[in-house]
Amino acid sequence: MESHSVLPKIVPPLPRPNLKARNLPKSTALEWLKAGWRDLWMNPIPSLCYGLAVFTLSAFVVWGMFRFEVDYFFLPALSGFLVLGPLIATGLYEKSRRLEEGKRTGLAGMIFVRPASRYQAVFLGLLLLLLFMLWQRAAFLLYALHMGVRPFPGFDEALQMIFTTWIGWSLLITGSIIGGLFAAFAFAVGVFAMPMMLEERTDALTAMGISMTLVWSNLSVMLYWGAIVVGLFAVALLTGLLGLIVIFPLLGHATWHSYRAIRISRGESVFFRPE
Repeated sequence: MESHSVLPKIVPPLPRPNLKARNLPKSTALEWLKAGWRDLWMNPIPSLCYGLAVFTLSAFVVWGMFRFEVDYFFLPALSGFLVLGPLIATGLYEKSRRLEEGKRTGLAGMIFVRPASRYQAVFLGLLLLLLFMLWQRAAFLLYALHMGVRPFPGFDEALQMIFTTWIGWSLLITGSIIGGLFAAFAFAVGVFAMPMMLEERTDALTAMGISMTLVWSNLSVMLYWGAIVVGLFAVALLTGLLGLIVIFPLLGHATWHSYRAIRISRGESVFFRPE
């Protein structure tokens, strides 16, 4: 019988480093915000006009909800704005991308963007829109489960009911949890997908999957960044949406810098590039 040890036939694989993890400190999110602020004020007119257009469209949608007595859409639509925000900000990503190349971008260049992924970018928009519609359906179902099948009492009465009754508190807590899950999922699959498709040739589902992987691999800093996004959006709401004129372009430009910071890991591209 041999006295020396024999190596096993199957050797367990060595742990591999996560090439998508950047191990960035939470304070990096503030650096992205500063970079976004810098991009905003470099040739600021197109960015501010972009923000003004987003504010005008948002104000028109809110006015239409109350004008045509469909104000029950209002609260779910606030979460939906976070779902569609990454798509709406495409022109701001384009401006930041061109600034990196030393080019100036006018408002027309920000509106009529030609993503490298072409029609797949449109498909991504449709997927995010479907996610938004799914959240709307879920919100109506939650209301029906708590209040029964009866007409919406009106926004003012609904607010009073939500904050003064047990059923209202239950609806508020449950809706916030489920709406938060929808918003978190939409943030994870969308925050890097559209910037990626702007300059990478890939399909929508691959871009969404990679975006979620990058967010999960850099969860600490991305949670901090998500909190900043929600906080600034709350500020915009408190200003009657007027704050969107500056806050939306700021977040759009900053999101591009977050994408730039996380998309490359240890010098290796993490993107799928079809032929």
